[in-house]
Amino acid sequence: MDVRDFDFDLSSELIAQEPPTERSGSRMLFLNRATGAIAHTRTAALPEFLEPGDVLVVNNTRVFPARLIGRRVPSGGAVECLLTGRVEDDTWEALVHPGQKLKPGAQVVFDGAYTLHGEILERRFHGRRLVRFWTEGGIPVDEAVDAIGHVPLPPYIKRDDHEADRDRYQTIFARSRGSVAAPTAGLHFSAALVAACAARGVEIAEVTLHVGYGTFQPVRVERVEDHRVEPERYAIDDKAAETITKALAERRRVIAVGTTTTRALEAAARDHDGRIVPGAGWAEVFIYPGFPFRVIGGLLTNFHLPRSSLLMLVSAFAGRERVLEAYRRAIADRYRFYSYGDAMLIL
Repeated sequence: MDVRDFDFDLSSELIAQEPPTERSGSRMLFLNRATGAIAHTRTAALPEFLEPGDVLVVNNTRVFPARLIGRRVPSGGAVECLLTGRVEDDTWEALVHPGQKLKPGAQVVFDGAYTLHGEILERRFHGRRLVRFWTEGGIPVDEAVDAIGHVPLPPYIKRDDHEADRDRYQTIFARSRGSVAAPTAGLHFSAALVAACAARGVEIAEVTLHVGYGTFQPVRVERVEDHRVEPERYAIDDKAAETITKALAERRRVIAVGTTTTRALEAAARDHDGRIVPGAGWAEVFIYPGFPFRVIGGLLTNFHLPRSSLLMLVSAFAGRERVLEAYRRAIADRYRFYSYGDAMLIL
């Protein structure tokens, strides 16, 4: 399968740079995956598309301010560091800039409410470095990062982060700290929308998948089958496993809120012969057309980058031609794209 089969043209002016005024104020394109029928509505109308007994599964990961801005020691030159994954204790894999000047042994410092020090330990693939961090006065590194770090907005949002992003680039379900990118489908939910879903007789279950920088990783191969996604840690507790298992047994729909939730559920099912059991694991599964879904019967998602693994996942669920036609319609109707953009519901 050719990666170019998942391409489309998008004007940069349709890439949302700010969130909507209200969390549930976005537009929503509905796609019937059986017929290909398309309808245009709002995310606030989501309960109207659901049935009593449906289970919405959300990702309760919490984004931490993983972007650090500081200086090199002793030169004082500007340096930027994006934490992409903890290796152990206070040692992280990170993207650093300027990479050529930050070789093993180089030291950096980040100032603010606390002072955070770092040392480059080794080079890794795709511009990444292994970095060891420490603080002055014994303050926990995570506490210092939370205090002085910046919200890691995606690279297609062409502005600096501001204080409001600390709230808006976070879902209302966010509890478990660990992501460098938001599970963006969950951004559309307000407390009022959750209450409306509950009034409709819809259950909500929470799982955790910590989103890594790999969610923005470009597909660098020509054949889809040759691509590999970066593993991401997931966890499913007793309550969520019971709720989802019961729904599947009773042939009720399990609707994933986001591609991250989808990966967690389908990875868990693959790990346990189609069953959802409590526990943790690594979501290493790459979902592209031909993938046999075992859990989800519906998907709420945002609009994704061309040629991306996330677009391939959505195409696996709804069909490539139907998804690309829906994208053409969304572009023609000037939907807002990507993380702070509009939603797409597939049932």
